[in-house]
Amino acid sequence: MNAVNFDKLMTETLAGCEGKKLLLHSCCAPCSSHCLTELYGKIRTTVFYYNPNLDCEEEYEKRKAEQIRFLRETGLADFLDCDYAPDDFARIATGLESEKEGGARCGRCFELRLSRTAEEAKRSGFDYFATTLTVSPLKNAQMINRIGFALAEEYGVSYLPTDFKKRGGYLNSIRLSKEHGLYRQNYCGCQYSKREE
Repeated sequence: MNAVNFDKLMTETLAGCEGKKLLLHSCCAPCSSHCLTELYGKIRTTVFYYNPNLDCEEEYEKRKAEQIRFLRETGLADFLDCDYAPDDFARIATGLESEKEGGARCGRCFELRLSRTAEEAKRSGFDYFATTLTVSPLKNAQMINRIGFALAEEYGVSYLPTDFKKRGGYLNSIRLSKEHGLYRQNYCGCQYSKREE
């Protein structure tokens, strides 16, 4: 079975989104940089910062501060914060500690963060929800989008399909990170991804 072209689906969906609102889960400023430039002017976007997977509060706050600074400098989106909630991640990672990066633990982590985003999107009246996670070449966009569509059914709010790494998206995120002097971490965020570095 051929992989779905989620980048094409995003482009087609965004063609009819003028005046609509998107809640975009963001893992960090560098990953959001390309995504937000891609979305700007097509849909009104609010960045949702929910990352309980981060291995310590210091890292959480550092990434959050960079996200806020990037948004202030560019005006590309509004910002909605969450509290640091490492117990949320610990609960879903239990029993999956030895999984390889990209395996079942990552799938559960994607689901955790997207579920919270979908819940907030529904509660706050957003038309769509999505995530920046698909900009990374290390993240499985097919898996992330399958999870997103399933949660859209569960929560009754539309999911915006994405594969932000396409059309040079990841390389653009690196360029924008350098241009804005963004802190660019060298691991996904959880203690297990750090261990695999």
